[in-house]
Amino acid sequence: MNPTLTPQAATRTTLFSFTGAALISATSSAPTPLYPLYRSLFHLTPTMLTLIFGAYAFALLAALLTVGKVSDYTGRRPLMLLALAINAVALVIFMVASSAPTLIAARLVQGFATGIALPTFGASLIDASKTRGPLLNSFTAFLGMTLGTLTGGILVSFAPFPTVTIYALLMVLMIVAMALLPLIPETIAPQPGVLAALRPQVSIPRRALGPLLKVTPVNISTWMLGGFYLSLMPTMVANATGLTSPFIGGSIVATLMLSATAAVLLFRPLPPARALVIGTLMLMAGVSVTLTGLSLHSVALLYLGTAIAGQGFGSIFSSVLKIIMPLAESHERAGLFSAFLIKSYLAFALPAIAAGIAAPHIGLTQTAWFYGMTLIVLALVSLLAVRGRALAGAACS
Repeated sequence: MNPTLTPQAATRTTLFSFTGAALISATSSAPTPLYPLYRSLFHLTPTMLTLIFGAYAFALLAALLTVGKVSDYTGRRPLMLLALAINAVALVIFMVASSAPTLIAARLVQGFATGIALPTFGASLIDASKTRGPLLNSFTAFLGMTLGTLTGGILVSFAPFPTVTIYALLMVLMIVAMALLPLIPETIAPQPGVLAALRPQVSIPRRALGPLLKVTPVNISTWMLGGFYLSLMPTMVANATGLTSPFIGGSIVATLMLSATAAVLLFRPLPPARALVIGTLMLMAGVSVTLTGLSLHSVALLYLGTAIAGQGFGSIFSSVLKIIMPLAESHERAGLFSAFLIKSYLAFALPAIAAGIAAPHIGLTQTAWFYGMTLIVLALVSLLAVRGRALAGAACS
C-alpha cells in the first residue's frame, strides 16, 4: 500500500522530482556546446564525436530496460539517490577527461544514470499528483536540455576553464539535490519482485501495432533530429557560418528544446491525431528552413528553422505517446513503452553516428542536407499514413 501524502508533502515531492529530472536532463545536454572544443583539443573526427554522443543513448536504453522499473519495488528515494550519485561520477570523469575514451566513459556512466533517473523521478511526479504529474513529465526533459545547452554555451564561451566550469556547477547542484533528498517523503512502499523487474519486457499489443507502425516514420524522424542537434549541430553551425563561439551552437540547440517545451503546452488541448499532423508539417517546414540557413550561411535562418522544427519535435513526441499508450492494458504498458523506447533511442543514436561517419567523406554540409531530406521523407510518409481513419479513431477514442 502506498503512503498517503499530505498536500504540503505532495507539493514538496512534486517540486523536488521536477527539479531533479530537469537537472539530470540538463546534465545530459551540457556537453553538446563543448563538442567543437573537444574536437579541437583532442583532435576528434565527426565520427568520434557521434560515437561519444551515441554511447550515452545506448547506456540510457540499457538502464531503462533493466533498472528503470526497480523503484516500483524498492521505493523512489533509493533509486533517486543512486541516479544522482552515478551522475556525479560521470561529472567527475568529464572534469578530468583528456581523450576520446574518457569522454566515452563519461557518457556511458551519464547515460546509465539518466536511464535510472527519468522513470524514477517521473513516477514520483505521478505519485505526488496524478493530474499535474503527466503534464510535467511531458516537458521536463525538454526544459532540462534547454537549460543544459544554454548554460553550457554561456560558460564555455565566457567563463574560465571551459572544460570544467559547467560540470563543476552541475556537481554542486547534484550535491545539493542529494542533501535535500532525505527531506522528501517516500511515495512507494517497498515490495518483493526486484529481480523480476530487472528482466526487460518488450511487447506490442495487437491493437496497438497498426497505429504504432503508422507513426513510426515520423517518430524516427523526430528522434533523428534530436540526435543530430545534440551531437553535430554546434560543429555544423561553426562550419557553415564561421562563427566559432560555443554560445551560438549551444543556443541554437537550446532553441530546439525550448520550442519543443512550448509545443507540448500549446498543442495539449488538441486531439492527438490533429496535433500530430500539424507537428509533422512544422517539422518538415523547420528542417527545410534550417537547411536553407546552412546553405546561405545565415544564423537568423538557423534560429528560425530550429524554432519551427522544435514545435514539430514537441508536438510529435507528446502526440505519439497519447496515441499509442492508451491502446495497451495496464499490464501491457511497460512492454509497449519499452518497444517505443528501443525504436526511439536507436533512431536517436544510430543515424547520428552514420552522419558522423559520412561527414569526413562528403562534407558536413552535404551530410546535413542528406540527413535533413531523409527526415522530411520519413515525416511525409507518416503524414500520408496518419490520414487513415484507424489512427484518428484510436487517437480520439
